[in-house]
Amino acid sequence: MEKESGTSSDKIDSIIINEVQLLLAEKRTSLSVMRTGIAVLALPMSVISLLIATSKYYDIIHVLHLLVPLGVLNLILILLGSYLIIKSIIKMKHSDKYIHQIKSKYSAIREFI
Repeated sequence: MEKESGTSSDKIDSIIINEVQLLLAEKRTSLSVMRTGIAVLALPMSVISLLIATSKYYDIIHVLHLLVPLGVLNLILILLGSYLIIKSIIKMKHSDKYIHQIKSKYSAIREFI
């Protein structure tokens, strides 16, 4: 009879470890989304800095028909990058909260996490 209770405890421990692994995998995914958001956010800044650096070679009035769509595209990229970063931060906090709950509920797992 003791073997069954030990096996049951092992199954529960295995399920708990799998839950934590799933949460950590979600956290890695959120970090990847954040990295993508930072890269998307960096693109408009590099384009704007290039335009500022080369501004002495063109007249803004003559190229306004090109700068307006470029500005709109940059604004969209800034919004997309910000959205990705904020979304990933929220998801990471959510995963951290669940991991903390598991750590406080199961003391045997606490030393491994």
